Amino acid sequence: MLKFKKFIFLGVMMLTHLVVSGQNNTSSPYTRLGYGDLANRSFGAGRAMGGVGIGLRSPKQINPMNPASYSCMDSLTFIFDFGASLQSAKYSDETNKYKDLNGNIEYLAIQFPITRWLAMSAGLLPYSYVGYEFGQATEENGLSYTNTYSGTGGLNQVYAGLSIDIWKKRLAVGANFGFLFGNIEHNQNLYFTEGTSYVNQRTQRLEVRDLKMDFGLQYTHPVSATESLTFGATFSPSNKLNAKAYDMMAKKSQSGTLIETATDTLRNVAYDLPNSFGIGASYVKANHILVAADFLYETWSKARYGTNAGDFQNRYRIAVGAEYEPEHDAKNFFKRVRYRAGAHFGDSYVKATSVADNKSYGYKEYGVSVGMGLPLMDYRSLVNVAFEYVKVKPGHVSMVDEQYFRVTLNYTFNERWFFKFKLD
Repeated sequence: MLKFKKFIFLGVMMLTHLVVSGQNNTSSPYTRLGYGDLANRSFGAGRAMGGVGIGLRSPKQINPMNPASYSCMDSLTFIFDFGASLQSAKYSDETNKYKDLNGNIEYLAIQFPITRWLAMSAGLLPYSYVGYEFGQATEENGLSYTNTYSGTGGLNQVYAGLSIDIWKKRLAVGANFGFLFGNIEHNQNLYFTEGTSYVNQRTQRLEVRDLKMDFGLQYTHPVSATESLTFGATFSPSNKLNAKAYDMMAKKSQSGTLIETATDTLRNVAYDLPNSFGIGASYVKANHILVAADFLYETWSKARYGTNAGDFQNRYRIAVGAEYEPEHDAKNFFKRVRYRAGAHFGDSYVKATSVADNKSYGYKEYGVSVGMGLPLMDYRSLVNVAFEYVKVKPGHVSMVDEQYFRVTLNYTFNERWFFKFKLD
């Protein structure tokens, strides 16, 4: 009981820190558009395998990408999972280059059985990140002025999910019921280098508080005593968000003293999330080999964002990955390490306007990853490390090209807390 209380206390502290610390996982100028950069929602092993998860079904880790996966755990196990990341980013266009380093705690989750055929998971996940800062000096009609832009915030999701085995431990269904919340703030400062002693500031703020649901299904087909195939599918319905939007104007002195201000609450505007469809499959040779692939498709072109319609495009993502464990019960530590690799490819849901031809373009994203699952002394808990390289290639040469090198550290505490000892 003491051990249980210590881990619950640790989880609450980390959960609180994650919410109040703010999201600084990105410095991308593309996060000025829409809800920002969409988060990778895969945990542990999946992160090192290209971000797969829809077809993964493992009793040793939490997989919120498909809530049907929860029921595969045995009835004696409790799992506690959290992850953090650090990334080095490089941004460049035709004339400028910029580097940045950022990171944060990413997620926190628990999972436990209720019966032999029913299991539950709960946690806190990121949905999107916003974080950027850039500026431009301009001279027009004899006047010199500078525009600076910055943004912060993002969306998070607190979820509780259930999974039920409905047929012979082969067919399972599940659902996540979540609360989506967060604030996104965009700032624009305009000041003239000559003739004025004040700064015009505009702040656009979006506050989201709404429910979000995700559904999943998995079917496992045994190939042999040690081999199996799992097929998965997920669906997240579109949603008109309960959101409030504000447009605030302020005039400040060069020292920052407020001169005058005005706030407008935007009405008759809508903010939507799209329908999301996913399919995935995995092949498992028990305690030795895992191969998985996912495909995700989201109908962003139908989603509204404020007074703008048609600013988004439909998004897809393809991911593949594999895991190899040389010898599960070996005394040699390195033979028990789980070696992983993967790749992903997809496109953006946002479109940015090129200054070269005033047309809107999206971008493609390419990524490769490698990692390891390091077993602890109890042979059940793992420390997972993933290394990712991601390339963001925009649709026009004048737009910002991005490169990321990201390190993700994940700890999966897997313990038999519900085991009952018998004394003779």
